[in-house]
Amino acid sequence: MVDVVVIGAGQAGLATGYYLAREGLSFAILDNNEEPGGAWRHGWQSLRAFSPASWTSLPGWMMSGGQEKFPTRDEVVEYLGAYEERYKLPVYRTVRVESVRRRRSSRGEEMIVEARTGSSSIKIPARAVVSATGTWSNPFIPDYPGRQSFRGEQLHSAHYRSPEPFAGKRVLVVGGGNSGAQILAEVSKVASARWVTLEEPNFLPDDVDGRVLFERATERYRARLEGLPEPPAGGLRDVVMVPPVKEARDRGALRSVRPFERFTETGVVWPGGSEERIDAVIWCSGFRPALGHLEPLGVVGEEGRVELEEYGAGTRSVVEPQLWLVGYGEWTGYASATVIGVGRTARSTVREIEQVLTGEAYRDGRPPERLIGRA
Repeated sequence: MVDVVVIGAGQAGLATGYYLAREGLSFAILDNNEEPGGAWRHGWQSLRAFSPASWTSLPGWMMSGGQEKFPTRDEVVEYLGAYEERYKLPVYRTVRVESVRRRRSSRGEEMIVEARTGSSSIKIPARAVVSATGTWSNPFIPDYPGRQSFRGEQLHSAHYRSPEPFAGKRVLVVGGGNSGAQILAEVSKVASARWVTLEEPNFLPDDVDGRVLFERATERYRARLEGLPEPPAGGLRDVVMVPPVKEARDRGALRSVRPFERFTETGVVWPGGSEERIDAVIWCSGFRPALGHLEPLGVVGEEGRVELEEYGAGTRSVVEPQLWLVGYGEWTGYASATVIGVGRTARSTVREIEQVLTGEAYRDGRPPERLIGRA
């Protein structure tokens, strides 16, 4: 039995492991990937972080590159692998977690993590579980009218790799966030590409990048701690003008149109009734939290999220007090889906876990029924 099982060895899982090691807690990190890198290793070939290297770093060790270099996908993957090795984090691969359950044993209430590795099934008892699986493995595509009858190619950004397969084709890139802008920027060089967004995208000034977005999240975090009104969220879904997106803007490719009404077998119908032949659609429509392994606990709500406590780290399940979630987005901590932001969330989460496991949380005035070992 270990103190903590961490599910996922992406940036959130590694940051959590770093602080668990500092606290001296026993833990295991289970990862379904064959190699290090988390979701980054599945990104498209030209993907870049939208913060400079020094702001794309996990706690304890700065990524090389300083304040000006925007790391590529492969550079982030290499950094995450080196981070695992540097801190000797106990990452186990390839382990696919199938479910998390609660049981009562002679040791008291404990969590059982059920997983598969190869052809073997394993069960790991733990005093606490941190889910850090992120969203990449659960891409979202809206249920667009006629989508199932469309005979062209449909691809989610989770599975997009490079623009070459789309050369000479008529392509729609659907989605107004950073992935949509970056993918449009390169597909538009080789294809007749149109960018479809719900509304006109908001482009950040050229000198605004992930550093500024993190600072905005920090202002909201401090306001919460001080009991002050939070500034507007803003920014995290705005388009950051990384070099490829700037280049697309400068050649006039960074223009969007409002959504079409429905698919046909060979294309789409635009408002007003005009039809257009389309060869492929790249969905940059986001992701949903990958939380299927938590279904047995009954904690996942209708919107695919877990209700979390408002006090403390703000990452602890209301329904299951031996469960914490890290790195899924703003609902699990300000800027916690970013490399640098997740470090702050991981630190406060591990501090809370340590207090709960040692009984220190009782002195915080929390009701005993919300603690491990409840009746």
